[in-house]
This record gives sequence, C-alpha cells and structure tokens, in this order.
Amino acid sequence: MPRPVLIFDFDGTVALGDGPLLAYARAVAVHTASADDFVSAVAAQLAAPADDVIDGYDAVRRLALEADVDDTALAAAYTRSRTQLGGPDAPVSAAPGLADFLARVDAERLLVTNAPSTRLDEALSAMGLDALFDRIVTDAAKPAGLEALLDDLGDGVPVLTVGDVWRNDLAPAHARGLDTALVGGYLDPSATPTFRADTLDELLPALAAWVEAASVDAPPAAHLSSHA
Repeated sequence: MPRPVLIFDFDGTVALGDGPLLAYARAVAVHTASADDFVSAVAAQLAAPADDVIDGYDAVRRLALEADVDDTALAAAYTRSRTQLGGPDAPVSAAPGLADFLARVDAERLLVTNAPSTRLDEALSAMGLDALFDRIVTDAAKPAGLEALLDDLGDGVPVLTVGDVWRNDLAPAHARGLDTALVGGYLDPSATPTFRADTLDELLPALAAWVEAASVDAPPAAHLSSHA
C-alpha cells in the first residue's frame, strides 16, 4: 500500500483563534466611516456566525461590502493583515495535541492553503509546528488547486483531507471517494464528511485510526468511530 497522505488546511484548521481575522478587520476598518463600529461588528459576527457564512474571512468580506469597501481596498487590507500573522497583533494557536500527532503519525503530511506564504513559517514556529509538514503549498487556489494536487498524487493513494470549509478543503476529495474531516462550527448543508468535530483535537484519535487502517489496507475509514 502507498503511504497514507494527510492534507491539512491552515486558517481555521491548523491555525486557530480570531487574531488574524481581527487584524484583517482592523485593516479594513480604516476604509469605513467608523473603524471601531466595524471591528465590533466583525467580532460579533465571529462570535455568532450567520448560517450562510463560509468562514471568518467570508464574514469580514461581507461586512466590508456592506460598508462600501471596494475589492481593491479589501485585497490590500488582507495583504497587510498577513504581515502580522503569528505576531502579537494576529496571534494564532494550534489544537492541543496536534504537534505530537504530526510528529508521530506515519503519513505524508501536507499543508495546503489559499493564503500566501507571508509569515507562514513564523506562524508555524509560534505554534510549535515548524518542520512538522513534509510539504507546504501556499496560494493553492482551492478548490481547483486541490483537484490538481490530488491528480498529482495519483490513483490508489489513501488520502484524508482536513479543513474547515467544505467546498474548498474537502468537497473535491469527497467527489473522488476519498475521506474527509470537517472541523469547526461553520455550517454547510451540502457537507457529508467522513469525520466531523467542532475542534481538531477532538478529531485526532479518528485521524490516527484512519492512518493505521490505511497503512494495513484495513476497511475504509467510514467504518471507524467518528464524530457526528
């Protein structure tokens, strides 16, 4: 059997916390009529997301559009916010046990993100995750970019994708009959993952069992214990 492959998303999956989102909101806020009101509105949306919001970045984008912030200013604000990633103005943290899991798991560990490479190494180091991924792909342009990556892996490779946005991080893998793990509280009625949990640390035992089963050509992960 080929070595199993675990594909992790970054923001909202590996990197937790609202720090980067609030940094983004502050960068957007300078283009609004009331910066404090905009940041407060974002914080409230993050605390209680609307049902149709994809993730925290989508929440910021929607509120920015309502505040008449144009796409150029929005893109510039996002770029500025990434220069703070992992620092005191945009702190991030890793799920408990993730570093130990990545260090011990017998699988190819990929980090695939639509975000740029800006301060990614620094953020991983701040979370204690430096040197724990075999390959890092930035500016991945998921979902299409995930399709291309899966093509490159070839047929017959056991793959499990882990992410917080169904349509970007998991749906392309699911469409190929591959296993998926959805993490986080954002809802998507079309999502049908193999595993699901509010936090990544809850999923780690199921991921470890999946790797063990895939390594010995055991029954599919769908038969393993998972979070509903």
